[in-house]
Amino acid sequence: MVDIAFHQTTTEQSSRPRDWIARFVLGMAAETIFLMALGSATRVMNAGLACPDWPLCYGVLVPQKQMNLQVFLEWFHRLTASSMGLFAIALVAMCWWYRRDLPNWAPWTAALALFLVVFQGLLGGLTVTELLRFDIVTAHLGTALLFFITLLAMGLALRPYQGTGTAGNLPWMGFASVILVYFQSILGALVGSRWALHQCLSDSQLCTVMNSHIAGIFPATLATIALVIWAWRTPALHPTLRQLANLAGGLVVLQILLGVATFKLRLQVEPLTVSHQAIGALLLGALVAFTVLAFRDRASLRSS
Repeated sequence: MVDIAFHQTTTEQSSRPRDWIARFVLGMAAETIFLMALGSATRVMNAGLACPDWPLCYGVLVPQKQMNLQVFLEWFHRLTASSMGLFAIALVAMCWWYRRDLPNWAPWTAALALFLVVFQGLLGGLTVTELLRFDIVTAHLGTALLFFITLLAMGLALRPYQGTGTAGNLPWMGFASVILVYFQSILGALVGSRWALHQCLSDSQLCTVMNSHIAGIFPATLATIALVIWAWRTPALHPTLRQLANLAGGLVVLQILLGVATFKLRLQVEPLTVSHQAIGALLLGALVAFTVLAFRDRASLRSS
């Protein structure tokens, strides 16, 4: 009895750092969603160059004299991004300190997250110094999404989860949906960074870019809907996986409706445009969460 109690106590103590780090990482992922929405608001409000220099703003840390809505958006976006860099450094430190209580991949995944956020910061600086060059702006969002995916996958992989072994081929369907939605998000970023919708509607320029984004809706949507239907038809599927599939289905419908409204209103309603991009990131997050847990569910079948 003493040995059993000692083993339980040791197991609980070793699982605490893992639980702390998982919560910390998922909190960072939530902040990343907010940061991407803030970046979207900065772009649609034409505030990307409200601070003409980098990393300071008008040569100071807090530009009180020049502060207005546009300057605030750009300044606060940088401030939030800087805090994310500090959190990423803390994450690496915690993972290496508690590496004996974590899976072998955890410290390296934390290092990858740190690399992505540093690279993201460099791209953020280049967006200012290169005057919002469209390829840098697109890469800026693409890297932010990769950072978000890395954090979300890491946090969910560290959380407790008891699979039912019924996922079947759903993990691969989820993975395919993640890839398609990610590239569709990149196409959307390219449309936004080149203002392709405005130019296509006004003088028929960059319509190829706009039409590529519209065409990309179909494979991403069909893959997500197929995933939802397959999840419905899978008996004894874990309730969490079923809920995530339902969430992804609802988000893809909402995303299409927001996209149509944004197109019809020609990007004239800024909150609508920001919501469209934020829901796209949430959809990607729901699919990543489904995929990670579905692979864990599949692994539980092999280990049983």
